[in-house]
Amino acid sequence: MKPEAMKTFSLDGKVAILTGGSGFLGQEYAKSLSLAGATVVTWDINPKLGKKVDITNEESVRIAVTDVVDSFGKVDILINNAAMNPAVESEGSKKQFAPIEDYPTELWRKELEVNLTGMFICIKAVVPIMKKKGKGVIINVASEVSNIAHDHRVYNQAGKYKSPAYIASKTAVVGLTRACAAQLGEFGIRVNAFSPGGVRNDKVPKDFAKRFGKSNMLGRMAEADEYCATMIFLCSDASSFMTGVNLTADGGKSAW
Repeated sequence: MKPEAMKTFSLDGKVAILTGGSGFLGQEYAKSLSLAGATVVTWDINPKLGKKVDITNEESVRIAVTDVVDSFGKVDILINNAAMNPAVESEGSKKQFAPIEDYPTELWRKELEVNLTGMFICIKAVVPIMKKKGKGVIINVASEVSNIAHDHRVYNQAGKYKSPAYIASKTAVVGLTRACAAQLGEFGIRVNAFSPGGVRNDKVPKDFAKRFGKSNMLGRMAEADEYCATMIFLCSDASSFMTGVNLTADGGKSAW
């Protein structure tokens, strides 16, 4: 492919904020955006690979955004990637995978606070900066379950279910995306959602990956780097006439 054909995908000179930057996919997104030319500032409640920011706290987010502007003079891109989504076999998943009647209400509130309200707080913080510039990109990471219910049969274990708050919050992310896109388009700010399916990594049990793969048309989970090009597309001018969209990459699962 000729270099000029790739120019619209370039992120040279762009400053991007990425929440949930310490997570498995967050790290993949950060690397790919950097390779595309962006300066990536990663936030996470766990500061292993980025700045510690509590996205549910408006003051924490305000200070962090101010730091980015002071350092780089602008914010071109916000990727709302942070979410409560523990690994299938992890200790932290036990309560989140409980049946509805046993699922704690306090956990429901916490998941909605992180997965949905945190996105809204981050959007509120960057919009004034983007409005002044007359341009900006916001990507809200949803999930394949923003389109469909989760198939709990992939767990192959009685009484184990995907968190109802996770599914509810990720569905609501699409509504938040449309609401923001409708308001911000006139200011040159594009807002889109991205709904990835399951992704394979070394911590995913092989039997689970096999069952999960059978639920989509490609017969497998995604590899770690297969979502990165989609993220670059949404962040770049290659998607300059897209806003209010929920772009789904789930191996065809939701099209069955």
